[in-house]
Amino acid sequence: MPAADTSAAARPIVAEIVRSGFVEGHHYGSLVALGADGSVDWSVGAVDVPVLPRSSNKPVQALAMVEHGLDLPDDLLALACASHSGEPFHVEGVRRILAGAGLDESALQTPADYPLDDGAREDVLRAGGTRAPVLMNCSGKHAAMLATCVVNGWDTATYLDPQHPLQQAVLATFSRLTGEPVDTVAIDGCGAPLLSTSLVGLARAFATLASAGGGPERRVAEAIRRHPELVSGTTRDELALHRAVPGLIGKAGAESCYAVALPDGRAWALKTDDGAPRVRPVLMAEALRRSGLLEEDGVDAEAVEATGRHTLLGGGRPVGEIRAAF
Repeated sequence: MPAADTSAAARPIVAEIVRSGFVEGHHYGSLVALGADGSVDWSVGAVDVPVLPRSSNKPVQALAMVEHGLDLPDDLLALACASHSGEPFHVEGVRRILAGAGLDESALQTPADYPLDDGAREDVLRAGGTRAPVLMNCSGKHAAMLATCVVNGWDTATYLDPQHPLQQAVLATFSRLTGEPVDTVAIDGCGAPLLSTSLVGLARAFATLASAGGGPERRVAEAIRRHPELVSGTTRDELALHRAVPGLIGKAGAESCYAVALPDGRAWALKTDDGAPRVRPVLMAEALRRSGLLEEDGVDAEAVEATGRHTLLGGGRPVGEIRAAF
């Protein structure tokens, strides 16, 4: 895989920050759209160099677990793919995964945190609660990792070690689905190994999941489709996009990474340099529009466009926006 390119051509302007008609700043990044045959339909910036997709990797990590014996109902499998909001049904689901494996919250090695969702966080604080590993947005993935270890008789105390059998299994599956060797193994925010791939590789992996006619890939895709609220949360833009586009599977990641795919094999992936989460849905909505998806039957075009609106306020009223510029 080519080395990372930090030139301006590799990371062009992809969005403008407009206040009172004045462009006061920019976001830089890269995007790619794959056609149903897996070829690059169009791209912006360098899309064949390694990036760290962060939590966008989670559906592929979940696939590796299913391939190695993890057997969860659809709702809990969706939670294994999640960066959840920490709403009560998310937390209850994590506890169900652990209990099914004969474990409790003490086995989790996620850092203690508050829920991502503002309302859920306020409820925890009002009740006198504190940060806890089970509330951290990656706890569903970690619980599933632990459950996979139990199924295989692997050590649960060292499940985050990159050399652990679980993580080696994830690496093999990840490389197979992306079609690329893993250039870098970093450490994600939750402490789990983080595997690099290009945006093309990430989109290819999502296309494989979304278009699968059967097997573990289909199980993961269907879990996401049936329970998108468990993959994110009830107030998240990812949930709105899932509901607006029939058959879509998608997963956002930290540092403004996002990948989505459709059952026919079309897929999109993006990443910005500054990692600002506010611009991520703006770019994806524009990418889908550019590919003509909003004109297709069954797609709620207004709902897709709504996920891509980011209004800037001045004195409490709208005075500008972040708009795509590619």
